Amino acid sequence: MREKCGIFAALTDEAPKKAYYALLALQHRGQEGAGISFWNGSLRTVKGHGLVPEVFREDSLDGLDAQAAIGHVRYSTSGSLSEVQPLEIECCGRTLALAHNGTLTNFLPLRRKYEGMGVKFRHSLDSELLGVSFLWHLKEEGDEFEAMRRVFEEVKGAYSIVILLEGELIVARDPVGFRPLAYGWGGGHYFASEDSALKMFGLETRDIRPGEVFLVSEGGVESRILVKEEHRHCVFEYIYFARPDSTLDGVSVYLARYRMGRELAKESPAKGDVVIAVPDSGRTAALGFAHESGIPYMEGLIKNRYVGRTFIMPSQAYRELKVKLKLSPVREVLEGKRVILVDDSIVRGTTMRQIIAMLRRAGAREVHVRIASPPIRYPCYMGIDIPTRHELIAAWRSLEDIRKEIGADSLAYLSIEGLKKAVGTEKLCMACLTGEYPEWAFKF
Repeated sequence: MREKCGIFAALTDEAPKKAYYALLALQHRGQEGAGISFWNGSLRTVKGHGLVPEVFREDSLDGLDAQAAIGHVRYSTSGSLSEVQPLEIECCGRTLALAHNGTLTNFLPLRRKYEGMGVKFRHSLDSELLGVSFLWHLKEEGDEFEAMRRVFEEVKGAYSIVILLEGELIVARDPVGFRPLAYGWGGGHYFASEDSALKMFGLETRDIRPGEVFLVSEGGVESRILVKEEHRHCVFEYIYFARPDSTLDGVSVYLARYRMGRELAKESPAKGDVVIAVPDSGRTAALGFAHESGIPYMEGLIKNRYVGRTFIMPSQAYRELKVKLKLSPVREVLEGKRVILVDDSIVRGTTMRQIIAMLRRAGAREVHVRIASPPIRYPCYMGIDIPTRHELIAAWRSLEDIRKEIGADSLAYLSIEGLKKAVGTEKLCMACLTGEYPEWAFKF
């Protein structure tokens, strides 16, 4: 099971309630489940399936004077309630709560190893292995930092994690730094997948560095960089997944996406009357494309924000209905126009084909598709839920075949070099685009 999730931790006054607000800010990272664990003399976890307001009532967290809490929003659409994080994990006579964003690449051999040593696993998620490994090495080393150093040596893959152990927080980002993680301070200590979830608290913030570990207790905070490999931040966070108002490893997500649109207009201009976006994912890049090309940007598709999560539907007919309910064309913007349609990516191609057909029914004379990322050709093993390779439309088809498949008048993607230039760093994992997977993640 592969998950793209959001995590939070805090040691501060009213920590569970602040976790609730932070999870609302991280809701875009997962809509299938949510949970909060907190320490108030004993460990307690509240979690469930659904959006944050469906799992918790804001006033249900009133009156809790817990000083330490962690939280999680879950993306994956399968699994029982026991698989919603945070997980309570028992090993070596101790119990912790853990929330994890990422995927472990050597989960199965390590699980078999610990099972052979007598450990009883209670969950199917790879996240449990992180807690088991930490508690096992904590028993051996007697020190949280040394225990986490051993975890880094042993566990491969992508993992930003927050741990609640008897009122203390242990927070870590893997040595490559695949997944984002931010630290905020001011009236307490806070951690979140994105700094946008910390800004509401009026905090000073910074990125947690790859291989950095925090130990936070009532006695204070200490951090150390224990292990550091070559940094490779997931490029898809910049392309699509993170909130536009977040800053990841010093890079503004909004400006990166805006520059993607400008680079795309330079590389693959199109003759058109109007630039529109697939909302909300393509909007910032579309603005950049419009600015660079001089072609006006308009809202040609309106998103229904109240459709909710009710459309996890198995049949093709219902999936098509979902697109029609979620997006509505503005005929007055589209009719008789040469439309340049900008989006962040094409995965299977099904949704894009439906959108183009919708634009034509609304009167668009031409539809030129511009994608603000390179073609996705390979699966991700580090925590972004990209389908298997045979489902990816760009894995086996030429550009012309894809154009015909989706029904566009023209199609172009941003180049790898254009993407790097837009993000402004070479420290990226682009395995889903290039097939070149970071060595450390598979060194086992």
